[in-house]
Amino acid sequence: MKVKLFSHSLSPLAQAVTLALMGAPVAALAQANQQLDAVVVTGIRASQEKSLDVKRKAETHVEVITAEDVGKMPDKNIADSLQRVPGVTISSAGASEGGFDENDRVSMRGTNPSLTQTLINGHVVASGDWFVLNQVANAGRSVSFTMLPSELVGQVLVRKTSEASLVEGGLTGSVDIITRKPLDFKKALTAEASVGVVYADKPGKTDPQLSALFNWRDDSKTLGVLVQAFSEKRHLRRDGVEVLGYNQIKPGSKVALSNPDLSGVWYPRSIGAALFEQERKREGGLVEVQLAPSRAVSLSVTGFTSTLHANNYNRNYLTYAPFFLDEGNGTAPDAGYKVSNNTLVSAKFSDKGGNYGLYDMISRPGAKARTQFVNVEGKFKASDALSFTTKLGTSSGVGTTPYQDVMELHMGGGASWALNGTDQAPDFKVGNNASTVAGHGLDWVWGAQNVRVDDKDKWAQIDGEYALESGFFTALKFGLRQHQHDRSSADVIAQGPQCSDGKAFTWGATWCATPATSPDYAAVNMAGGVQNYPSNFGSGLGGTFPQGVWYYTQAQLESFRAFTNREPVARRYFDWEYALKEKSTAGYVQAQFQSGALSGNAGLRLVRSQQDTMLYVPALGAKAEASSAFGDYVIQRTPRSFTDVLPSINLRYSLNKDMVLRGAITRTLTRPDYAALAGATSLSPAAKPGDLGSGSAPNPELNPVRSTNFDVSWEWFHAPRALLGVSAFYMDLRSLISIGQITRPFKTFNQANPNGFMADYVLNVPVNGSGTVKGLEFTVEQPLMANFGVNANYTYTDASEEGSKPMLGASKNVMNLGAWYEDDRWNARVSYTYRSAFFNGLDRSTAFSQDAVASVSASLGYKISDNLSLTLDARNLNNPKLKYYALNREQPRSIYENGRQYYLTARMKF
Repeated sequence: MKVKLFSHSLSPLAQAVTLALMGAPVAALAQANQQLDAVVVTGIRASQEKSLDVKRKAETHVEVITAEDVGKMPDKNIADSLQRVPGVTISSAGASEGGFDENDRVSMRGTNPSLTQTLINGHVVASGDWFVLNQVANAGRSVSFTMLPSELVGQVLVRKTSEASLVEGGLTGSVDIITRKPLDFKKALTAEASVGVVYADKPGKTDPQLSALFNWRDDSKTLGVLVQAFSEKRHLRRDGVEVLGYNQIKPGSKVALSNPDLSGVWYPRSIGAALFEQERKREGGLVEVQLAPSRAVSLSVTGFTSTLHANNYNRNYLTYAPFFLDEGNGTAPDAGYKVSNNTLVSAKFSDKGGNYGLYDMISRPGAKARTQFVNVEGKFKASDALSFTTKLGTSSGVGTTPYQDVMELHMGGGASWALNGTDQAPDFKVGNNASTVAGHGLDWVWGAQNVRVDDKDKWAQIDGEYALESGFFTALKFGLRQHQHDRSSADVIAQGPQCSDGKAFTWGATWCATPATSPDYAAVNMAGGVQNYPSNFGSGLGGTFPQGVWYYTQAQLESFRAFTNREPVARRYFDWEYALKEKSTAGYVQAQFQSGALSGNAGLRLVRSQQDTMLYVPALGAKAEASSAFGDYVIQRTPRSFTDVLPSINLRYSLNKDMVLRGAITRTLTRPDYAALAGATSLSPAAKPGDLGSGSAPNPELNPVRSTNFDVSWEWFHAPRALLGVSAFYMDLRSLISIGQITRPFKTFNQANPNGFMADYVLNVPVNGSGTVKGLEFTVEQPLMANFGVNANYTYTDASEEGSKPMLGASKNVMNLGAWYEDDRWNARVSYTYRSAFFNGLDRSTAFSQDAVASVSASLGYKISDNLSLTLDARNLNNPKLKYYALNREQPRSIYENGRQYYLTARMKF
């Protein structure tokens, strides 16, 4: 790509800004108004120039990221690149599972990821999740970016304002990932490959990363074929200490009466030393055939598939306060405890017999996610003025957890804790010795099996454009679209204990009627011995907690299946099953206009939606339509329909050849999360008859989320590859999904009540509410000389739900700083990202937030020849800790450390 550097005269004001921002050497060039010869630039500089050129010419407010070369995005993960766009935030978890070392979800302007739409080449894409709770209980509409390798991307278009011609579904904006087209390649034959390795310092593993691209087109550019393939493997390890929920000591309880200062005080339900290990392997590819027999007709067929194999193993060695404190019904802490901010931050419970802790080992072999699509796109120019574009396609996503091999043990020996805020892990101790098997007895067996969630989309649309020859209006756009979306979860099994001789299970000191087959501690002291947590587990978390914890291998846990009951009929878990069908028909008309320096569009989109939700709910005296060990159920179907009118107007005004002023007023919508409409019911059981249970449940009566949006921006492209920008935005969200409470009865089983009893549960359920989001964005892109530049942006967001409640996913401050260097051989980049604390939702009925987090990444590249280059990418160089808290920072929820990752890649052109 050939560009001219500083090929135009700068105004006095522009010269002054250039002097301040670019430094004396380049300012001197600007003041002298020197005309440099045309030079060839590629890589970082070319991609920046192309991105800013697209942004500058756009009729609406957009941000653009352009690949620096074929198969070379600025980052190894698309979400990493997006997080440096003003107004965009990322998270490394889909819901309440805690963050990992790879960014996974993308959101815009202080809202949660489900309100941001992700498209590929302008069409929707179904997505799967690998984590079991995200598959069912916490399932949202956001797309997992771990499924999308950066090597496929030619450009990413972030739309901050909507228009009538765009597919509805992005409440706050959309991210459109644009792949390369076969006929766009300069050469008739292109073949490229990248071969690399990734090293993660926590697991201490090195894994291969492979991708390849082949593109052929004929000399006349009428037929082209593009084939891309990838296979990328890596290991991750996450060290953490987790506080799983907070309970209150009930006024009037035994402990509250003996220790009045503890009445109503919050305490940690459980505290655990959690080791999570995973092997991820992403495999797939993209194929596109493009045919353009004439200037008037073109046709393309694109197919894509990506599968993420995500075998994982989680261990958590926990204090478990329901055993001994039990909301005040148990024993009081020893003298010397400490209460701060109505929280029992320090306490010791001497051993008085009974159980004080739990140890969970949860292996999920075969966990995986898959997403794929096929899209057919045709373009036809009927005349010089009239043209049509059609799209017809289907996409499917699936998330599966075929097995959860779970062993839950208990131990006595007393317990203690001391909370240390959010900056370091809590101190805690449970039992006598965590490093050996001795002293652990079997507890309950739990865990969903045969989890499979299917997500399917089908679409058909036709768009037309009629060019107007003169006058204020320049073109008229119009179109129709039909879309069908289906999502379902079926045939889930909730395992329980099972005697190996097939005889009946009985509660008591042993599990089975025949002691010889009882899987008590001695019986499950499996062959091959045990292993222990890594010697450096939790070394960077602070605090004092169990570290050399023993564990069984995944293969040993699999052998424990002999003692579990996974009978598909008797143990069918209807609470985790649902079906959701959505159909929508949309039509629009949009006028493009221009008069002098003013241009833009105005239009109207009409959307008719039908929604049908199917759930299993407890029969509670009605005639049962389905039954299992978990009770009798009836099928609840909830049909809904909605009609939405979505007007929009986008204005663009050229203040001069370098300055652009934009404004927009739009109305947008998205649909509630799957879990909100039809997800799993999750319960924390009542201990005995008369007690209240708690939990969460879906609400199929929810309305779509709708928003009226205002946006204004000023952009100054004062030099090549340079930008100063300021944006202001306001969103008035109606029918926003919030959390309310209802009381509902459920049949409850436990060891003391093997036949079950009816208990009332206070459930958190989604309800429609309202909220507002307002904020400012500031952007600087600035070369300091021909080979060096900096960039920075800052976003301030003020977001809240009605009643001044925090809005899910809203960080008040987000900041990005970066610098780059590039010459004929070397290129380098360093970036710093900061995101302030934000509300993360509910977990075990307790609200929790993620604390502020910052990360540093860097990249170094060397061009050996025109056909060979090397790149070293380093992520999380500052080894950031991911910190979470509950009602306040004296109630830590979790602290995690994932370590650093290094990618060494050789890129070859043939």
